[in-house]
Amino acid sequence: MADALLVLNAGSSSIKFALFAHSGGAQVHRQPAISGQIEAIDATSPEGPRLKACNAAGRVLADQHLGRLRGGRGDPHRVALNFLLDWLGEHDSGLTVRAAGHRVVHGGEKYAQPILLDAAIRADLARFIPLAPLHQPHNLDAIRAVAELLPDLPQVACFDTAFHRSQPHVAQLFALPRAITAQGVRRYGFHGLSYEYIAEVLPEHLDAERANGRVVVAHLGNGASMCGMRHRKSVASTMGFTAVEGLMMGTRTGSLDPGVMLYLMDYQGMDAKALTRLLYKESGLLGVSGISSDMRVLLASECAEAREAVDLFCYRITREIGSLAAALGGLDALVFTGGIGEHAAPVRHQVCTAGEWLGIELDAQANSNNAICITRPTSKTSVLVLPTNEEWMIARHTLDLIQ
Repeated sequence: MADALLVLNAGSSSIKFALFAHSGGAQVHRQPAISGQIEAIDATSPEGPRLKACNAAGRVLADQHLGRLRGGRGDPHRVALNFLLDWLGEHDSGLTVRAAGHRVVHGGEKYAQPILLDAAIRADLARFIPLAPLHQPHNLDAIRAVAELLPDLPQVACFDTAFHRSQPHVAQLFALPRAITAQGVRRYGFHGLSYEYIAEVLPEHLDAERANGRVVVAHLGNGASMCGMRHRKSVASTMGFTAVEGLMMGTRTGSLDPGVMLYLMDYQGMDAKALTRLLYKESGLLGVSGISSDMRVLLASECAEAREAVDLFCYRITREIGSLAAALGGLDALVFTGGIGEHAAPVRHQVCTAGEWLGIELDAQANSNNAICITRPTSKTSVLVLPTNEEWMIARHTLDLIQ
C-alpha cells in the first residue's frame, strides 16, 4: 500500500476531493490518482447526494447517489465525508490516506502560511466567518467532520488569502478611518492557491527573465480575479476584503460604486440579506444577460443581451490589466487560467486585441487551438494559457507539514 494525501475543497452543497499518491520523500505526483466530487450534499430527495469519481486516466470509478446506499442524519458534510472515506477505503486503489489537506478561503491577518490543524486553531479560524460567510463555514464543516470521523488523521489548512500577504502595505489598505481598518478591514485577495500554482510552473513555460518579471494572471471562472506578480510574488490583486470585488463574475457584480448600495437601501428598501443575494447570486453574467451565468451558453447565444454580458466581462478584464500593469510598472507576460480562461478562446481574443497597446501580438490560430502560448514570436508581451492545479499545491503543503 502506497501513502496518499486527501485534498478536500468543501462548499455549501458540494465537496470536491482529490487523492494524491506520493512515492516517499517530498515528491507528490502532480495529477491525482482519484478525483471527483460529492454534489448536492444538502439534497432532501430520496436519492440524496451524488458521488462522481474518476481515476488519473479519466475512467469513471463511481457515479452513484449516496441516498440509495447509506442513510444518515445530522451534519450533511459529515454524512457525505463518512461515505467518501468508506468508499476510498473499499476501493482497490492501493493507497492509504495519511493526511487531509483543506482549502480554507480565509486566514485573516494571522495565518500567512499553511498550518497543521488542532482543536484550538480550528476554533480560531471560525473568527473569520464574518469575512467570508459564504465559504468559511463550509470549509470548517469539512475539517470538523474529518476530525470526528478520523481523529488521529493529521489535517492541514491551506489559505486562499496567504499568497497575497507579499503585497506592499499600501496595496492592502482602504481609504477608511484607522479605527475601522484596525478591525481587520483591509484588502486580502483570494484565489491564492491558484496563483501560487501558476507562479510555481511559470519557469517551465517562460525564460527566467519573463517568468520572474511583471506577470498578470487572470483566473477566470464562475469566480474571477486577477493578480499582478513580480518575482512570482503577489504585488496587487483585483479582489480585496471579500470575494465579490474586482472583476464581473458568473453571478457576482465585481467592483460596484458603494453609492449604488446606499441608493438601493434608501430608495428601494433592500436590507443586508437582499443586497447579499443581489451582489453574490443575481448579478454578473447572469444578471446582465438575463440568460445564464455560463460563459459557454452566452458565447453560443445570438441574443444581444448575451453579447453585452460578454463584452462587459472582457471590458472589465481589460481595465484591470491596465491597472495591474501600472502597479507592476509594465507587463512582460499575461496568463489565462480557470475554466473560462482555459477554454473560452473568444474571450481571450477580445482581451488580447484590446491589449495590443501593451505589446500583445495575438496568434489567432494558436488561440483557437487553446495552445499554451497564444502570441507570435515577435510579441513583446507573452500570453499563456495554463490550467491551474490548486489541489496539487494543497497536497504539497500537506506533505511538507506532516513530514
